[in-house]
Amino acid sequence: MKNDHGLNDHLIWHEESRREVYRSRVLSVRDTTCRSPEGTSGVFTVIDGSDWAIVVPVIETVRGKEFVMVRQWRHGSRELSLEFPGGVFEPGEDPLEAAARELREETAYAPGTIRKIGEFSPNPAIMSNHVHIFLAGDLRPLDKQDLDDDEYVDVETVPVREVFQGLGRPPYVHALMASAYCLYLQAGGD
Repeated sequence: MKNDHGLNDHLIWHEESRREVYRSRVLSVRDTTCRSPEGTSGVFTVIDGSDWAIVVPVIETVRGKEFVMVRQWRHGSRELSLEFPGGVFEPGEDPLEAAARELREETAYAPGTIRKIGEFSPNPAIMSNHVHIFLAGDLRPLDKQDLDDDEYVDVETVPVREVFQGLGRPPYVHALMASAYCLYLQAGGD
């Protein structure tokens, strides 16, 4: 997803060089030297990582419309988070297929329908990757989760209104969940 710069070319910085300063299994960090629109040079730090999917799975229960969500420990915030399922794309994987795979693996539900409803830059000031948001419906239960070796995830169904009312407070602390919820509303959710 690229912007059409047009009349804003006077704001564009041009990369002159880059140097990787750190690499782990989930991300790398690089220093990039860029020239400003006025010709001065500066060094900026950029975090590179894989794109990933967030899936907003909707299911009808006896309580009404609910989201299928996952509760898991988050090492950065050092707390439990209740959030929509998702995860990183495998190399070369189609975003829609990645979203459906992550939904199946984390929740043990397969989507009957799934469609992309938006895409964000999680933090465009320092991160180069994107998060792709999908809406899934007509969910079909599977036998069991298929979690990664380092994943410990509980699956819960939560009324849509409860999620909305909880955003910004524990356990709804993952900021990108609020973005996904807004796209859900924009796509016609209630």
